[in-house]
Amino acid sequence: MSTPAASLLKPQTMRTCYCLSFLFWTCMLHVVQMTPSPKRTIKYSQSERILGLSQDDGKTLHRSKRGWMWNQFFLLEEYIGPDTQYVGKLHTDQDKGDGNLKYILTGDGAGSLFIIDENTGDIHAAKKLDREEKSLYVLRAKAIDRKTGKQVEPESEFIIKIHDINDNEPKFTKNTYTASVPEMSGVGTSVIQVTATDADDANYGNSAKVVYSILQGQPYFSVDPETGIIKTALPDMSRENREQYQVVIQAKDMGGQMGGLSGTTTVIITLTDVNDNPPRFPQSTYQFSSPESASLGTPLGRIKANDLDVGENAEIEYSISNGDGSDMFDIITDKDTQEGIITIKKHLDFENKMLYSLRVEAANTHPDPRFFHLGPFKDTALVKVSVEDTDEPPMFSRSSYIIEVDEDAKEGTIIGQVIAQDPDTTKSAIKYSVDRHTDLDRIFNIHSGNGSIFISKPLDREETPWHNITVIATEINNPKQSSQIPVFIRILDINDHAPEFAKYYETFVCENAKAGQLVQTVSAVDKDEPPRGHKFFFELVPEFAVHPNFSVVDNKDNTAGILTRRNGYSRSKMSTYLLPVLIFDNEYPIQSSTGTLTIQVCACDSRGNMQSCNAEALLLSAGLSTGALIAILLCIIILLVLVVLFGALKRQRKKEPLIISKDDVRDNIVTYNDEGGGEEDTQAFDIGTLRNPEAREENKMRRDVIPETIFQIRRTAPLWENIDVQDFIQRRLKENDLDPTAPPYDSLATYAYEGNDSIANSLSSLESLTMDGNQDYDYLSDWGPRFKKLADMYGGDDSDRD
Repeated sequence: MSTPAASLLKPQTMRTCYCLSFLFWTCMLHVVQMTPSPKRTIKYSQSERILGLSQDDGKTLHRSKRGWMWNQFFLLEEYIGPDTQYVGKLHTDQDKGDGNLKYILTGDGAGSLFIIDENTGDIHAAKKLDREEKSLYVLRAKAIDRKTGKQVEPESEFIIKIHDINDNEPKFTKNTYTASVPEMSGVGTSVIQVTATDADDANYGNSAKVVYSILQGQPYFSVDPETGIIKTALPDMSRENREQYQVVIQAKDMGGQMGGLSGTTTVIITLTDVNDNPPRFPQSTYQFSSPESASLGTPLGRIKANDLDVGENAEIEYSISNGDGSDMFDIITDKDTQEGIITIKKHLDFENKMLYSLRVEAANTHPDPRFFHLGPFKDTALVKVSVEDTDEPPMFSRSSYIIEVDEDAKEGTIIGQVIAQDPDTTKSAIKYSVDRHTDLDRIFNIHSGNGSIFISKPLDREETPWHNITVIATEINNPKQSSQIPVFIRILDINDHAPEFAKYYETFVCENAKAGQLVQTVSAVDKDEPPRGHKFFFELVPEFAVHPNFSVVDNKDNTAGILTRRNGYSRSKMSTYLLPVLIFDNEYPIQSSTGTLTIQVCACDSRGNMQSCNAEALLLSAGLSTGALIAILLCIIILLVLVVLFGALKRQRKKEPLIISKDDVRDNIVTYNDEGGGEEDTQAFDIGTLRNPEAREENKMRRDVIPETIFQIRRTAPLWENIDVQDFIQRRLKENDLDPTAPPYDSLATYAYEGNDSIANSLSSLESLTMDGNQDYDYLSDWGPRFKKLADMYGGDDSDRD
């Protein structure tokens, strides 16, 4: 039995009608074109056998199986020919050409990318292949008997590798790059690195080998062909000349050889600023003007030094270096506009100086030491300021005035003068006036022509020691121009007030006082204020130069002592002493006054402590205030009034029958009178009043009859001694029941029991009307000093006439 053999036939011919590029890559392939040779096979190893059935005798045949030894085959990617690309042929020795065998292809792309003719075993690429998508394919081949469905050869594996062609151009990672580099940088300063990638096979040929070149941007920049680093190519490039550059970089594969593919990108390169330019004034001299009335801090104008740099490199600081106006003006820097603002530092005066000049300097605040060799980074300019004359208000010779005047100065006296003048060259006339808001009482006035201040009303230092007025000076030709100044007027003191006691002294002397004993120490005050201080003198008035009871001793320290001159004082003879004391000062003219000291005589113990005095002295010695004394006196007066009213009401009560028992049948008796008002006259009374001798009620009168005499004076029955209150009431009741003079109208009789043992009997003057003859009151003088006033009123024959 012959040994079957399988062979894979390679393409017999390669088409040479492709484009030149395909021919170039075809020449580089290691596939050798061969003529058809069915005998050329790749044999299997003899270690394995394939079992098959013989068609002649039907016996089972045994043979060794041979393994397939497949080579690696190559195809070109991106094949664009008119026919499908032929890959190879699958063949076995068992194939007799009778169509009994069927070839099957499995693996990557089998049936879709790679198609096999099952009868002949020819393999073709059905589609265009792209190495960048897949670079190799693994396939498996089988030969199957159509009748038995068994493999006549063991399945074997082979690889189809896609050969790369230069079909991808280099691509940059960015379409546009932005970069910056400082101006004035040296040659070769790195700016930025650009990168391009090629999708072709970097391990096969030069399809992926990229070379960089610059298409636009020379001669300013260059690029490294291998790394893509862009560098500066010119020295001292200035931002002020050109700030931005557009550089085009090309990346080409095939190592930059002809026929390679390329891609480009754009790089925007900006030169950043450095401080390589000093500030410069556009002109050497500036002119400004200002009115002399301009206030401090007023801006006169702006100057600006130009700096070609930007940002902090263009920041400028202005200053005044010298000039005759350096102390009159100032300059500040506007941080937003980098301008110098000239302002007024001191008040300008046209009459004093009309033109100033000053030297202004502008310097960079952030100089770069690398560029100091270019020169000083500052500049100067001359500024001239002319002062314009304006109509100024009058100016006083002083900032304020202080005037002193005696308080006894007469009206119309000139006390001082203010002077003002027009500072302008015209020297306009000035008129003066007083601001009446500061002198509402119009005490002072001023001469409108010469500024003399004089008095219009009397002065009183004790009332107002200082007067602060405002004087106004106004130009006559231009009343709008005016100024004002304060005038402080001090009123000088003169000795026009007499000294007087410092306070009211509450003084007493003991009845048992000894001669030479100190009663009181007194002092004095004076409203005046002498420059050397107060000096007071005390003595008795001339009329009492030698007082029999008291003496005044001057202590020479503005105080004086009141001393006793005899032993013992009697309140009964003299309870109060009035001691006039003369007080005078030592100023010119001497002023004096007389102060009267009231001295109470009081009873004291052996140590001189007051024990009792008259009412007033006692209260005063107790230390009661005036308010307390008034309150006590009011209470006493109210109590006296109440007592008097109570006594008067007791005497004016009308007699009325009383019922002793509360259960009496006459309780709540209603009395009817033919002359009365009928049912309206129903006054009831409460017999409870009888149980309290001190009870009283307002008189209840009939409303229908007006009695002729409401209060009738009746002789009061004599009082009984040692009588019981109940018996007293019963007797009084019986007396009223039998009284024919009892009024017909309802009345209330009130009985007051005065008791007994009164040695004076009744002192009421009402009973005197019922008595015959005059009553003798001489006994009142024997009752002591407390009844002395009554004895003087009622005693003696002339008392009535008095």
